[in-house]
Amino acid sequence: MSTGVDVLIPFSGMLSSREMLGIAGAVTARYGGATTVLGVVEVPEERSLSEAALLARRHRTLLRRAALYGDADVRAQVVPTHSLAAGIRTGVEETGADLLLLGWRPGRKPASDVLAQFAADPPCDLAAVKPGKSERIERVLVPARGGPHARLALRLAAAVAARHNATLTLLHVSKPEWSAARRSAEALHFQRVCESIEYPHVRRLEIDSPDVESVLRTEGARHDMVVMGAAARDERSVYLFGLLPERVARAIDAAVVVVKTREPVTAGMFGRADRSVAAPEHASISELVDRWFARNTFHSHEFRSLRYLVDLKERQGRTISVALPALNEEKTVGKIISTIKRTLMERVPLVDELLLIDSNSDDRTVEIAEGLGIPVYRHPEILPHLPSYAGKGEALWKSLYVTKGDIVVWVDSDITDLHPKFVYGLVGPLLADPALGFIKGFYRRPLKLGGELATTGGGRVTELTARPLINLFYPQLSGVVQPLAGEMAGRRDILETLPFFTGYGVETGLLIDILERYGLDVFAQADLEYRIHRNQTLLSLSKMAFAIVQVVMQRLGERDRLRLADEMNSTMKLIHYSPTELFLEVKEIHENERPPIVTLPEYRMRHHPESATLPALAEA
Repeated sequence: MSTGVDVLIPFSGMLSSREMLGIAGAVTARYGGATTVLGVVEVPEERSLSEAALLARRHRTLLRRAALYGDADVRAQVVPTHSLAAGIRTGVEETGADLLLLGWRPGRKPASDVLAQFAADPPCDLAAVKPGKSERIERVLVPARGGPHARLALRLAAAVAARHNATLTLLHVSKPEWSAARRSAEALHFQRVCESIEYPHVRRLEIDSPDVESVLRTEGARHDMVVMGAAARDERSVYLFGLLPERVARAIDAAVVVVKTREPVTAGMFGRADRSVAAPEHASISELVDRWFARNTFHSHEFRSLRYLVDLKERQGRTISVALPALNEEKTVGKIISTIKRTLMERVPLVDELLLIDSNSDDRTVEIAEGLGIPVYRHPEILPHLPSYAGKGEALWKSLYVTKGDIVVWVDSDITDLHPKFVYGLVGPLLADPALGFIKGFYRRPLKLGGELATTGGGRVTELTARPLINLFYPQLSGVVQPLAGEMAGRRDILETLPFFTGYGVETGLLIDILERYGLDVFAQADLEYRIHRNQTLLSLSKMAFAIVQVVMQRLGERDRLRLADEMNSTMKLIHYSPTELFLEVKEIHENERPPIVTLPEYRMRHHPESATLPALAEA
């Protein structure tokens, strides 16, 4: 028996999804597991799947509303695809679903019906649901004679009955023409079936009749739900689950659920032991990235209901820390701190911890932060027994030591007019989807040219250095809009296992390392709309690009077992010129690398005291 039953419900409207969520909730409550509501976004064959991004966002909104009808562990997932049936099969594969719930209209011709494809070849156990007219379920009927799908029908019926504290009627119909030996064998089988059900409110009903259909119609009309196995079906038949279930379902007002185990029979019945779920196949890297872009690109507007996020956080038992890396940001840091405290800590308790990680500012940055009542850590003073490096990556790595949250959010301290969505837009996907582990922000970046603000032009290092390198060597990441964005969030249990480059290359290194250790699907990105900040000079951008190239080359060397890092020059000649002079400045730019912080005994003592006495972990 499986340790849990994961249920998948393709979204087909609020009313039908509500009824199926009730069945799914009953199954997971009795057997464990989780429910996923699936939105399939269809894109014409000749179009790129990436074009589904906007529709995927709308689907997610509908799915979250539908999920409110279910239990706390109902998840929402979107699959962009070129066909509905392929999208549902992809959903089954990706979620590892044990039970697929689909709506069913008895009498519908199967020629162009998606359900017909799954009735003929189910990717997992299948339950087709015809809604009933009664909203209350007090009596559940299940024919218990036998057949290849009988056990699945019994388990599902018992779950529904237990959820509603309903009477479960086990029906056995015998025929007058049966011999005494046949009757004895059937009676023994029925007794064993009844004894196998661990449920207190079981009613046994044995009827002798030559007309099984008439009995089912009569007794079905006295119940609120009938659960039965699919009958054998001629492939030429217009009936998906056989003639008997079809006629019964059309004749009564009760809800009817017809189940079919995945072939072979031993592979189904809510079990996984004989079923391995293969990773979905994609035609190319391009299609893989297009699919990822469509389903894993969020917008901060999706999460503007802060009460909804707080509810998710509390139900999951999560805590959230926001760390602000800073170096001489006196002009902007005060407003950033005030905005986050006021809107995300005092008005609603979304953020549990807010602190500043300072890189030895020599202006009023630290004074302003302390005056606003948040903890301030100078990063050279964190883990003081270790040699300290200059750079943003060093500050981010050390912030993992001093923060406490299960989710860590990093927001740069040079943002003008920061909006709370720079935090909730990053946290939202992590709370809404347990499969996600790391979120990057992206935005439009206006560029100040003289005294005017151009609407585009920011992100020059991204477009001229980072993106070309990523497309060349790590094309799986080519859908990340702004790989160098400083606004990002991740689950601690992922971040603590990653090495950190200490300088400008930290964001690039994190992307590559998460991809190679955890895969593309753990990533997502969130549209934060606009970010106005202090623009860097070309000389500063040149140093940043130099560091990013170093990181990519180092990771390529490790991947391909080449000693590229040993051959790279770590000094850069910067050209300074003006109308009156021209000279070269030699700058040492070397990206040091910190090990995964979980390898430090003092970190484990602080965050994982249960494992603090274990030998030091091998560096990842």
